[in-house]
Amino acid sequence: MSDLANEGDADEDGTSGDLPDDVVEEAERLTRLARTATDENERAARLERRDDLLDEHGFTARVRDDEDATLVLHPAEWHEDGVIRTDRIEDIDRAIEIRLEGTEDPDDWRAVDERNRQLAAAVRERHGDVHGDNADALAAFFGNHYAKPIASATPAELEEFRTEYFVRNAWPSAAQREAIEESIRLAFEAVDEPHPELRKSSAK
Repeated sequence: MSDLANEGDADEDGTSGDLPDDVVEEAERLTRLARTATDENERAARLERRDDLLDEHGFTARVRDDEDATLVLHPAEWHEDGVIRTDRIEDIDRAIEIRLEGTEDPDDWRAVDERNRQLAAAVRERHGDVHGDNADALAAFFGNHYAKPIASATPAELEEFRTEYFVRNAWPSAAQREAIEESIRLAFEAVDEPHPELRKSSAK
Protein backbone atom coordinates (compact mmCIF):
# COMPACT_ATOMS: atom_id res chain seq x y z
CA MET A 1 0.00 0.00 0.00
CA SER A 2 1.31 3.42 -0.91
CA ASP A 3 1.40 6.56 1.16
CA LEU A 4 -1.55 8.17 -0.66
CA ALA A 5 -4.11 6.64 1.64
CA ASN A 6 -4.67 3.67 3.92
CA GLU A 7 -7.48 1.51 2.66
CA GLY A 8 -8.32 0.39 6.20
CA ASP A 9 -8.84 3.91 7.56
CA ALA A 10 -12.54 4.65 7.84
CA ASP A 11 -14.62 7.22 9.68
CA GLU A 12 -17.13 6.21 12.32
CA ASP A 13 -19.96 6.65 9.81
CA GLY A 14 -18.52 3.92 7.57
CA THR A 15 -16.70 5.98 5.00
CA SER A 16 -13.14 6.01 3.68
CA GLY A 17 -12.46 9.67 2.98
CA ASP A 18 -15.20 10.91 0.62
CA LEU A 19 -16.42 7.45 -0.35
CA PRO A 20 -18.71 5.14 1.67
CA ASP A 21 -17.03 1.86 2.51
CA ASP A 22 -19.60 -0.14 0.54
CA VAL A 23 -18.80 1.90 -2.57
CA VAL A 24 -15.06 1.27 -2.14
CA GLU A 25 -15.70 -2.46 -1.66
CA GLU A 26 -17.95 -2.63 -4.72
CA ALA A 27 -15.41 -0.75 -6.86
CA GLU A 28 -12.73 -3.22 -5.77
CA ARG A 29 -14.97 -6.22 -6.42
CA LEU A 30 -15.95 -5.06 -9.90
CA THR A 31 -12.33 -4.31 -10.75
CA ARG A 32 -11.23 -7.78 -9.67
CA LEU A 33 -14.05 -9.38 -11.69
CA ALA A 34 -13.11 -7.33 -14.76
CA ARG A 35 -9.48 -8.40 -14.46
CA THR A 36 -10.44 -12.07 -14.42
CA ALA A 37 -13.17 -11.89 -17.09
CA THR A 38 -12.43 -13.84 -20.25
CA ASP A 39 -15.16 -12.15 -22.28
CA GLU A 40 -14.33 -8.61 -23.38
CA ASN A 41 -17.96 -7.48 -23.27
CA GLU A 42 -18.30 -8.80 -19.73
CA ARG A 43 -15.10 -7.02 -18.73
CA ALA A 44 -16.29 -3.75 -20.24
CA ALA A 45 -19.69 -4.03 -18.55
CA ARG A 46 -18.12 -4.48 -15.11
CA LEU A 47 -15.76 -1.56 -15.58
CA GLU A 48 -18.64 0.60 -16.80
CA ARG A 49 -20.69 -0.36 -13.74
CA ARG A 50 -17.74 0.52 -11.49
CA ASP A 51 -17.12 3.85 -13.19
CA ASP A 52 -20.80 4.80 -13.06
CA LEU A 53 -20.89 4.00 -9.34
CA LEU A 54 -17.82 6.12 -8.62
CA ASP A 55 -19.07 8.93 -10.83
CA GLU A 56 -22.10 9.27 -8.56
CA HIS A 57 -19.65 10.24 -5.80
CA GLY A 58 -17.36 12.38 -7.96
CA PHE A 59 -14.51 9.84 -8.13
CA THR A 60 -12.58 8.09 -10.88
CA ALA A 61 -10.66 4.81 -10.97
CA ARG A 62 -7.52 3.52 -12.61
CA VAL A 63 -5.28 0.51 -12.06
CA ARG A 64 -1.60 1.21 -11.57
CA ASP A 65 0.36 -1.77 -12.85
CA ASP A 66 3.08 -1.82 -10.22
CA GLU A 67 4.41 -4.90 -8.43
CA ASP A 68 1.08 -5.71 -6.81
CA ALA A 69 -1.30 -3.94 -9.26
CA THR A 70 -3.11 -1.22 -7.37
CA LEU A 71 -6.60 0.18 -7.77
CA VAL A 72 -6.43 3.95 -7.30
CA LEU A 73 -9.58 5.97 -6.58
CA HIS A 74 -9.20 9.72 -7.07
CA PRO A 75 -11.58 12.68 -6.82
CA ALA A 76 -12.59 13.58 -10.38
CA GLU A 77 -11.82 17.24 -9.71
CA TRP A 78 -8.11 16.38 -9.57
CA HIS A 79 -8.17 15.40 -13.25
CA GLU A 80 -8.01 17.29 -16.48
CA ASP A 81 -8.14 15.33 -19.74
CA GLY A 82 -7.31 12.15 -17.87
CA VAL A 83 -4.20 13.59 -16.19
CA ILE A 84 -3.92 14.41 -12.51
CA ARG A 85 -3.20 18.08 -11.90
CA THR A 86 -1.11 18.20 -8.73
CA ASP A 87 -2.02 21.87 -8.24
CA ARG A 88 -5.63 20.80 -7.68
CA ILE A 89 -4.81 18.40 -4.83
CA GLU A 90 -5.64 20.01 -1.49
CA ASP A 91 -5.87 16.88 0.66
CA ILE A 92 -3.94 13.85 -0.58
CA ASP A 93 -5.71 11.61 1.96
CA ARG A 94 -8.86 11.79 -0.15
CA ALA A 95 -7.28 9.27 -2.53
CA ILE A 96 -7.75 5.55 -1.87
CA GLU A 97 -5.42 2.77 -2.96
CA ILE A 98 -6.18 -0.95 -2.86
CA ARG A 99 -3.75 -3.68 -3.83
CA LEU A 100 -5.32 -6.09 -6.28
CA GLU A 101 -2.61 -8.73 -6.18
CA GLY A 102 -0.81 -10.22 -3.24
CA THR A 103 -3.71 -9.52 -0.86
CA GLU A 104 -6.31 -11.97 -2.17
CA ASP A 105 -6.01 -15.66 -2.91
CA PRO A 106 -7.75 -16.57 -6.21
CA ASP A 107 -9.00 -19.66 -4.44
CA ASP A 108 -11.17 -17.37 -2.28
CA TRP A 109 -13.32 -16.58 -5.31
CA ARG A 110 -13.75 -20.26 -6.11
CA ALA A 111 -14.58 -20.92 -2.48
CA VAL A 112 -17.44 -18.41 -2.68
CA ASP A 113 -18.91 -20.21 -5.68
CA GLU A 114 -18.50 -23.57 -3.95
CA ARG A 115 -20.38 -22.33 -0.87
CA ASN A 116 -23.19 -21.03 -3.06
CA ARG A 117 -23.41 -24.39 -4.85
CA GLN A 118 -23.49 -26.21 -1.52
CA LEU A 119 -26.32 -23.97 -0.41
CA ALA A 120 -28.25 -24.77 -3.59
CA ALA A 121 -27.68 -28.49 -3.02
CA ALA A 122 -29.05 -28.15 0.52
CA VAL A 123 -32.19 -26.44 -0.81
CA ARG A 124 -32.65 -29.24 -3.35
CA GLU A 125 -32.24 -31.94 -0.70
CA ARG A 126 -34.71 -30.30 1.68
CA HIS A 127 -37.32 -28.93 -0.72
CA GLY A 128 -37.12 -30.80 -4.01
CA ASP A 129 -35.96 -30.22 -7.56
CA VAL A 130 -38.02 -27.14 -8.46
CA HIS A 131 -36.62 -25.12 -5.58
CA GLY A 132 -33.26 -26.80 -6.12
CA ASP A 133 -33.14 -25.71 -9.76
CA ASN A 134 -34.02 -22.15 -8.75
CA ALA A 135 -31.34 -22.19 -6.07
CA ASP A 136 -28.84 -23.43 -8.67
CA ALA A 137 -29.73 -20.44 -10.85
CA LEU A 138 -29.30 -18.14 -7.85
CA ALA A 139 -25.88 -19.67 -7.13
CA ALA A 140 -24.80 -19.28 -10.76
CA PHE A 141 -25.89 -15.65 -10.81
CA PHE A 142 -24.06 -14.63 -7.66
CA GLY A 143 -21.00 -16.70 -8.50
CA ASN A 144 -20.61 -15.52 -12.09
CA HIS A 145 -21.90 -11.95 -11.90
CA TYR A 146 -21.06 -10.80 -8.39
CA ALA A 147 -18.59 -13.34 -6.96
CA LYS A 148 -20.21 -13.01 -3.57
CA PRO A 149 -22.13 -15.29 -1.20
CA ILE A 150 -25.87 -15.51 -1.73
CA ALA A 151 -26.29 -14.60 1.93
CA SER A 152 -24.86 -11.11 1.30
CA ALA A 153 -27.22 -10.29 -1.60
CA THR A 154 -28.82 -6.87 -1.64
CA PRO A 155 -32.45 -6.16 -2.63
CA ALA A 156 -31.26 -4.53 -5.87
CA GLU A 157 -29.16 -7.58 -6.78
CA LEU A 158 -32.08 -9.91 -6.12
CA GLU A 159 -34.30 -7.75 -8.30
CA GLU A 160 -31.71 -7.99 -11.08
CA PHE A 161 -31.69 -11.76 -10.64
CA ARG A 162 -35.50 -12.03 -10.83
CA THR A 163 -36.17 -9.65 -13.70
CA GLU A 164 -33.09 -10.15 -15.86
CA TYR A 165 -30.95 -13.22 -15.19
CA PHE A 166 -33.65 -15.70 -14.14
CA VAL A 167 -36.00 -15.07 -17.05
CA ARG A 168 -33.29 -14.72 -19.71
CA ASN A 169 -30.56 -17.14 -18.67
CA ALA A 170 -32.04 -19.82 -16.40
CA TRP A 171 -34.65 -21.11 -18.90
CA PRO A 172 -37.09 -21.71 -16.03
CA SER A 173 -40.08 -24.01 -16.31
CA ALA A 174 -43.55 -22.76 -15.43
CA ALA A 175 -43.20 -24.45 -12.04
CA GLN A 176 -39.89 -22.69 -11.41
CA ARG A 177 -41.36 -19.30 -12.33
CA GLU A 178 -44.25 -19.83 -9.97
CA ALA A 179 -41.96 -20.92 -7.13
CA ILE A 180 -39.10 -18.42 -7.49
CA GLU A 181 -40.05 -16.12 -4.61
CA GLU A 182 -40.41 -19.07 -2.25
CA SER A 183 -37.13 -20.54 -3.57
CA ILE A 184 -35.26 -17.33 -2.73
CA ARG A 185 -36.78 -17.31 0.74
CA LEU A 186 -35.77 -20.94 1.27
CA ALA A 187 -32.21 -20.21 0.17
CA PHE A 188 -31.84 -17.56 2.87
CA GLU A 189 -33.57 -19.78 5.37
CA ALA A 190 -30.93 -22.45 4.64
CA VAL A 191 -28.12 -20.11 5.73
CA ASP A 192 -30.15 -18.74 8.65
CA GLU A 193 -30.08 -15.23 7.19
CA PRO A 194 -33.11 -12.95 6.92
CA HIS A 195 -34.21 -12.14 3.38
CA PRO A 196 -32.54 -8.86 2.25
CA GLU A 197 -35.88 -7.23 1.53
CA LEU A 198 -37.09 -8.14 5.02
CA ARG A 199 -33.89 -6.70 6.49
CA LYS A 200 -34.47 -3.52 4.52
CA SER A 201 -38.06 -3.10 5.67
CA SER A 202 -37.26 -3.86 9.31
CA ALA A 203 -34.53 -1.22 9.32
CA LYS A 204 -36.98 1.58 8.47
